[in-house]
Amino acid sequence: MLTQNPLTPHAQDAPVSPLERLAPNKLILGLFLPMQEGAWSPSRAPRSTSWTFDYLAQCTRQAEDLGFDLAFGLAQWMGKGGYGGEMHFREHELDPIIVNTALAAMTKRIVLINTVHILYAWHPLHLAKFGAALDHISGGRWGVNVVTGYKPSEYRMFGLDMIEHDLRYDMADEFTTLLERLWAEDENLTFAGRWWKTENAFLAPRPGPRRPFLVNAASSGAGLAYAAKHSDLIFITSPGGAEPAKAYETLPPVNARIKDLAASLGRQVKTIINPHVICRPTEKEAQEAYRRILEHEDPVAADNFVQTFVGGDTKSWRGHSRAQWVIGGNVHLVGTPEQIVEGFVKLQAAGCDGVQVNFFDYLPDLAYFGEAVIPMMKQAGLRT
Repeated sequence: MLTQNPLTPHAQDAPVSPLERLAPNKLILGLFLPMQEGAWSPSRAPRSTSWTFDYLAQCTRQAEDLGFDLAFGLAQWMGKGGYGGEMHFREHELDPIIVNTALAAMTKRIVLINTVHILYAWHPLHLAKFGAALDHISGGRWGVNVVTGYKPSEYRMFGLDMIEHDLRYDMADEFTTLLERLWAEDENLTFAGRWWKTENAFLAPRPGPRRPFLVNAASSGAGLAYAAKHSDLIFITSPGGAEPAKAYETLPPVNARIKDLAASLGRQVKTIINPHVICRPTEKEAQEAYRRILEHEDPVAADNFVQTFVGGDTKSWRGHSRAQWVIGGNVHLVGTPEQIVEGFVKLQAAGCDGVQVNFFDYLPDLAYFGEAVIPMMKQAGLRT
């Protein structure tokens, strides 16, 4: 945590990468918060998981107590009924930037990252000011997951036309360039870009000495070029789908390409992947929990959820089957604590710098993860 007095200016003469604020663990450990109703799994199997703030706060504080590095909040814009079905999958969601503002005052160490769809009528000056405030409130523990949006329905909610895929990343590049300048410069800024303009813009206080974390998810050429230029953490997906062995096989070239792109620009980035963890004392119990989620799928919600991703122009998640979508998450790690840690070791060996885990029944699953998995991660040298 930063030690500057929040009422005094931050020093800007020697800006430091925000990655240096993370503890030197071999594997970054993040929690994918269940911001949306149903979280990642369109299943009606019994569970306590909730989108309510009290539940999210419990998850975040428990993750911090267990030594997690990050807590991440997804953002979405859904119509009535969400993805439909009996469960109205993902209809309810608390806005993650508002949630993180509250969580910043309730936590001390964990980094809080939230998604912003920057092309939905945002101006960089808005995000620069909000982000600087969150940086001070959190003591330097805030970051933004920059998303351009890929759903035509979301664009229409804001009265906008859908934007072509690669053009979205050109716009994101200009947006983020202006955002970073607003965070870094101590004079009035006039900027005339292709998509955004500002005259004599000024930000005080500014964040620092480490600017906020910049994050994005990328798999396309345009997305990776943006990520290599701007992001600190890059969410990646397994080209081989959620089956672990295929993920271990297909991820090394993905990670190598991203890091080579960043290195060519003189930058260092870290990649992070999203495993769905189902951990039980025995493999039989874990597999039974896995089957229970599938057996209780909400078929309408599942169909609509899958179609949203495979029907658009996003390049991610193409290798995942319908059943893997019902479970949720990018790689499925199912088994005993020893097997889960073995999976983490193999993901790290495949070039992943971190895991952003999600669960089906968050609080009890997180508690068991802390009790049984994290000690073994330390024994394996993944965590200090």
